[in-house]
Amino acid sequence: MRKLVGISAPLIVTLTLAVGCSTGADEPVSLDDPEITYTNETEETDPSLSEADEEDSEEESDAEENKDTDENNEADAEQTPDQDPEAQNLRQLYLFDSNGMVVPQTIELPKTDSTMKQSLEYLVADGPLQDVLPNGFRAVLPAGTTVDVNHLKEDKIAVANFSNEFEEYNVADEKGMFEAVTWTLTQFEDVDEVKIEVNGVELEQLPMSETPIVGNFSREDGINLDYSNVVDFTNSQDVTVYFLGSHENETYYVPVTRRVADADNEIVTVVNELIDGPSLQMRTLLTEMNDDMMLLNDPEIKDGELVLDFNEAIQTMVGDQAYIEQSIIESIALSLTERNDVEKISILVNGKENVFSESGEAVETIQRPAHINKNPL
Repeated sequence: MRKLVGISAPLIVTLTLAVGCSTGADEPVSLDDPEITYTNETEETDPSLSEADEEDSEEESDAEENKDTDENNEADAEQTPDQDPEAQNLRQLYLFDSNGMVVPQTIELPKTDSTMKQSLEYLVADGPLQDVLPNGFRAVLPAGTTVDVNHLKEDKIAVANFSNEFEEYNVADEKGMFEAVTWTLTQFEDVDEVKIEVNGVELEQLPMSETPIVGNFSREDGINLDYSNVVDFTNSQDVTVYFLGSHENETYYVPVTRRVADADNEIVTVVNELIDGPSLQMRTLLTEMNDDMMLLNDPEIKDGELVLDFNEAIQTMVGDQAYIEQSIIESIALSLTERNDVEKISILVNGKENVFSESGEAVETIQRPAHINKNPL
């Protein structure tokens, strides 16, 4: 089993040194004689000269203030919107990795009022993301594609209207391209479904394969479909689980929608699919879970909190220290919070709460990570 490569954020400690100076009362003190200006008390001063001096002083002061203001304005002008931290917003962009899997990458984009349109524009090859694509990733939409997005808020539908270049893609990318557009747009509130148009005309079939399109696109259509073990499509259902992908020394989370037999308890099904690991069809994916892991009790959900009780096989032992790999914790969190009724998860081992992560921190409750595969722009 390949090991997750973890990168810990550097802990920066700043030391402030206070330097105090004191002079003891018994220490000799040497004072320079103050400069004294002698004036002739009988000599009258010219008031006009004093006023002129004050005016000169005020003009110099005003000049200095104007200079400072100009310099500040120049500095503001040099700061582009991309460099202003307050002008950034984080978006999940679904891109192709080196194995052709559709993978979310969280990236800071310049602030805009047209967030949906902007997100799709960043999916275009040779577009604004091209020079800063994460290592091993590529854009999903053909170069030159332009787009407008109409949000039908009451219906929770985003209508993406692309230019003709949208249809100039490689057929091998077809399914992933539509998945990427759908999952990128459905990250926004009030967007459950996506309708795709080309030059204002709604698509009735996929342009290359001519597969008929039935209804609007949604996350229920899945992503990175794995139907390799499906026997009965009627008595089965889709679940989405997260495994690890890798490129060179980098790892990231990859969502996979797998078709599984109907089960009474979907949570148990999702956990078991994670334990089973990636299928042979998706052999480029990884997991740190092992076959000996198992749930000891039926999961319970109360007020949005899911309690999972595993056997000790979920832990890694180093000497007398037991911990759970970070990738196992996050894969469980990402997979099970795909359900709307799960907000947070508690993990027990043999019914006990004293569980630790590989960083040594107690694992009390876990939540869906705020950002998946975050990359700076």
